[in-house]
This record gives sequence, C-alpha cells and structure tokens, in this order.
Amino acid sequence: MSETDWVAVGRLIRTRGNRGELIAEIYSTQPGRAGRLKEVRLEKGALSRTAVVELYWEHDGKPILKFEGMDSISDSEGWAGADILVPESERARPEEGEFSYAELIGCQVLEAGRPIGTVEGIDEGGGPPLLRVAGEKEILIPFAKAFCREIDIERKVIRVELPEGLLDL
Repeated sequence: MSETDWVAVGRLIRTRGNRGELIAEIYSTQPGRAGRLKEVRLEKGALSRTAVVELYWEHDGKPILKFEGMDSISDSEGWAGADILVPESERARPEEGEFSYAELIGCQVLEAGRPIGTVEGIDEGGGPPLLRVAGEKEILIPFAKAFCREIDIERKVIRVELPEGLLDL
C-alpha cells in the first residue's frame, strides 16, 4: 500500500505493566473502536512497523493494547508516542454531522479570525470531548456547538466563539 492509504486512528501513550502492553488514545467516538483493531502500522519518527494486536482490554476507561512480539517493557517502551495507523478502507466513518478525531487533529483553531492554535489531541472525561489546542499555551476547548461554530475539515479550520476569559485560564 502507498503512504496515502493509511490514516491515523490513535496513538500509544505509554507502557503499562511488564508484559509489553501499551495504553492507547483512540481518535474515535465509536465505542469499542480499539477492540476492532487487528493489524496496524505503528509510526514514530523514522520508526515504522506493522503490528498485530494480540490482546485488547480497558483499564480505567483507557484502551490497553498488546502486540504480537512485544512481550516486555523493553520491547514496547520505544513505541510510546507512536501513531497507530490503519488502511483508509478500515477507517471508522463518522455519521452525518459527526467528525472523527483523526479529522480534527491538525485543524487550526480561529476565534474572530485570530489564530489560537492547532488541535493536537482530544481528551474525554465525562462531559463533551475537549479539544487539546497548542498555541502560545495549551488550552482545552469543549467540542460542542456552543463553542465550535464552524468546522471545515477540507481546509483544516475550526472557528470558535469562546466565553470571555477562557483563553486566560
């Protein structure tokens, strides 16, 4: 497959336990998406490899992935921070009016035409997902219609209207 046939669906955060397991962040609102991963590509800088998911489970709401051939901390620790990619054909498609986390990451966030930063990740924690936006400083913006007024995936731009003082937190 060519490079353009792969799409990021998550990233590996850090190791967990001593059997080569890794905590993952999955860019999907679809429940159980991590559990449907089978064969993926892991990429971190110049490192790249195909990996088969041997085991999937959740701990404290976070997906834990164990890959074939990664059987110890030393086997897996070098992959912390790696992107998890799947072939484009296996990407989970959002419903009409929804967006995949992978589509949102990399979008420039603008308020009144002024750049605030770039979406680097999405955090979930009970309420609406939070856009993790890196700019002059990192800020969290609720991914809700009340704040995210226009989302243009084609141009990779999100126009927001934020309450006064949010950027000062």
